[in-house]
Amino acid sequence: MTPVQTTRLLPRTYRPLFAHADFRRLLPALAASDLGDGMSVVAVAWLAIEIAPPGRSGLLLGAALAAYALPGAAGALLFGRWLRRLPAGRLLAADSRIRAVLLGCVPLAWAAGVLHPVLYVALLAGSSVLHAWGNAGRYSLLAQILPPGQRLAANALVSSSVSASIVVGPALAGFLAAVISPAWLIGLDALSFAVLAAQVGRLRGTAAGQDGKDGKEGTAGTAGKEATAAPVDADRSAAGLRLLRKQPELLGVLALTWFFNFLYGPAEVALPLHVTDDLHAGAGLLGLYWTLFGAGAVLGGLAAGALRRFPLWPVTLGIVAGWGLALVPFGLGAPAAVTLACFTLGGLIYGPFTALSYTLFQERTPAASLTTVLAARSAALLTAGPVGTALGGPLIALLGPRQVLAASGIATVALAVIGAAVRVLGLRRVRTPAPL
Repeated sequence: MTPVQTTRLLPRTYRPLFAHADFRRLLPALAASDLGDGMSVVAVAWLAIEIAPPGRSGLLLGAALAAYALPGAAGALLFGRWLRRLPAGRLLAADSRIRAVLLGCVPLAWAAGVLHPVLYVALLAGSSVLHAWGNAGRYSLLAQILPPGQRLAANALVSSSVSASIVVGPALAGFLAAVISPAWLIGLDALSFAVLAAQVGRLRGTAAGQDGKDGKEGTAGTAGKEATAAPVDADRSAAGLRLLRKQPELLGVLALTWFFNFLYGPAEVALPLHVTDDLHAGAGLLGLYWTLFGAGAVLGGLAAGALRRFPLWPVTLGIVAGWGLALVPFGLGAPAAVTLACFTLGGLIYGPFTALSYTLFQERTPAASLTTVLAARSAALLTAGPVGTALGGPLIALLGPRQVLAASGIATVALAVIGAAVRVLGLRRVRTPAPL
């Protein structure tokens, strides 16, 4: 089948995208890196379990998962002064090269028999230090190489690739882990980023953000800098926090979201150990858990638009409580079939949360201040998940994986109850007239 015939099979909205040679080169490479990251959801955890010293698997697992995310949050905050001025192509290429090299060292060290847990955590941490900037460069580069009328369709395709990787990647990793070491799966992730770096380098000089031969930036280079969206702008974050102090309701949304993400972190660490220690199963079952969760989250996210007809605050609190309840059966010793169904339902419930959280900010923030407030939101939330993940290891060593999953669920339900109580008290204060 020729490329023209293939393009005709696509919905009409997406066909014009493939008239752009740069986009045709970039999309498969982005999809490959997404799939590699999807496989690493299982591979990073499974390899940590394999190389951990006896009795230390929970601690190493928590450290590995935190190392795969937390340095990216730190890099977003610390390197903004230098990186936010770089063209989008250079940001994406730099992140891809670093991830390709350092993640590629994992299977090499494993094959040589020198993959010490400290080295493993250090390689994962180094690989993620620019990842927030790489993600920013990805979407900024799309805006740079495509006309405004085609950007929404392009963003939809790229976002769909990320969602699909959550479904396909863990399942594929679970299948392959029965044949090869998870270290080689991380190597495949590294290879996917090497391909992405090479494809970004093949883009036209202006699209890739390269300078002209004379060393001066032309019009396209300047536009590329303006289009590069920093993951967190420090100045905007500080201004946004000042605005949030005057908006108690938005501060409440931010606090709810932070603790929700924080309480999710220990569950992410506990699930792989629940599979190995409690269920005595392999990577295939872990991949199935994440695949079903991803499928549920995709469906839940698509349903977010329909939820707009309901009051956003009650629905948001209901999502928090629903996700917590989905984790409680793990602590009751429910069989795998039941917890798989609960995890799928949990993904379905969890899916709309991010969209609804953003909608609350959009509806309660003046348009002129929205970008500034959202920058503050991003800065505050960058730490929540990684900190919760890092805490998961010690908690598992103290309580056990099954108990940590249940405790995470119960604490999340309590968070929803507290949020509802605070919300009710706030509404009563607004409605109660001040005394004369």
